[in-house]
Amino acid sequence: MTITADHTLDATGLFCPEPVMLLHNRIRDMAVGETLLVVATDPSTTRDIAKFCSFLGHELLRQDEQDGSYRYLLKKGG
Repeated sequence: MTITADHTLDATGLFCPEPVMLLHNRIRDMAVGETLLVVATDPSTTRDIAKFCSFLGHELLRQDEQDGSYRYLLKKGG
């Protein structure tokens, strides 16, 4: 799947809670409506990123997994 995003966060090789901490810092600096592609290798991100979006009002547009790499496309909410 090809994903085009305004911003990218590479969290490969990092483990909980680091990917979500980095995500929180990155999305805070974005404008409402911008998109962020997160790439991670920690399986716990499948749970953590969805909860992050739900709790903070961001939209998880798409997620997929391929060969141990997890990708998430988020849209910053207002």
